[in-house]
Amino acid sequence: MSPLPDPLTAKPSARPANPCFSSGPCAKRPGWSLDALSDALVGRSHRSTEGRARLNEVITRSKAILGMPEDWVLGIVPASDTGAVEMVLWSILGSRPVDVLAFESFSATWANDIIAQLQLPDARVLKADYGEIPDLAQVDWARDVVLTWNGTTSGARLPYDAAIPTVRDGLVICDATSAAFAMDLPWEKLDVVTWSWQKVLGGEAAHGMLALSPRAVERLVSTPAPRALPKIFRLTDKKGLIAGIFRGDTINTPSMLCVEDALDGLKWAESLGGLKGLIARSEANLATIAEWEAKSDWARFLAPDPHHRSSTAICLRIVAPWFTALDHAGQTAAAKKIVSLLGGEGVAMDVGSYRDAPPGLRLWGGATVEAADLRAVLPWLDWAYAQVHREHA
Repeated sequence: MSPLPDPLTAKPSARPANPCFSSGPCAKRPGWSLDALSDALVGRSHRSTEGRARLNEVITRSKAILGMPEDWVLGIVPASDTGAVEMVLWSILGSRPVDVLAFESFSATWANDIIAQLQLPDARVLKADYGEIPDLAQVDWARDVVLTWNGTTSGARLPYDAAIPTVRDGLVICDATSAAFAMDLPWEKLDVVTWSWQKVLGGEAAHGMLALSPRAVERLVSTPAPRALPKIFRLTDKKGLIAGIFRGDTINTPSMLCVEDALDGLKWAESLGGLKGLIARSEANLATIAEWEAKSDWARFLAPDPHHRSSTAICLRIVAPWFTALDHAGQTAAAKKIVSLLGGEGVAMDVGSYRDAPPGLRLWGGATVEAADLRAVLPWLDWAYAQVHREHA
């Protein structure tokens, strides 16, 4: 065996001001403290006049920042993005054939639900490996299409100019949980968009957002779901669309602390100039890591094509020969040791790759993360890698 280069044994001197790089729940906005929640309507009913007003404010501010078309409706729903996606899958799918794009863990979950749980008779799953996206040329847009815009567990995203026709027969259902507020979404190419509070704006968990185009509303009203639905999934009644859901009348009881936190994040986004400011911060974070990755002799983006590379869920694979020579269990153990060293030093928390993804690292690059913190943590990645490399010499 050829001698190893001297490992980087000296710990870096600089530390990130905020070591939170988790992909969900994500870092709070810069300067956040519990004081931001001091005006929360704790102990008050969410159905009070004031409670409804706060919930509706989340809806109206979100629509404005995202540039959502006026004729779309947006509601707050239970169970985070997962709840929002499941509501739509169970409420809408079944009247047309379905194509599902599966290229990471959550999109694979939607595919499994459609095939194994809903048991739709004419459903196709178009797959791609982690870091890649499916071939959109294979999609039949006359069918309903279920896709994830940004792969939270794979670091790959659809590009803004994705070849989705603006005139199509089927509906496009888009899970945008780690894309909303960090990426432009082509609303004219989509019919359903979902996300959660705990991603790009750093909100607290358990609440989801569900946006519907007029075409999606028409489908819900004109073609009832061909299956029984529990109350938590119901978007329509005998009168049609339950309009109150899209004005702040939530299906179940929301946390007014979380509502206050969501409003704090939205107001912070407005202070940055809205969506453009949020996108600029996230893209700057990706650029920071890209500059380091280009010089690294051991790390590469899991998504090789820059056109498809996520600016939020930034996933890295380890390409050093000693690492790739290990079996999967060995790679997993080595990657976890790197993550453990970083967490033990308090410089990078929760940066392991998702359990179903290839062993490696994942750093959140959404707008609440400061580029300066990413610059500070990168030498620590090199340091932690060097320690584990030395153990395998």
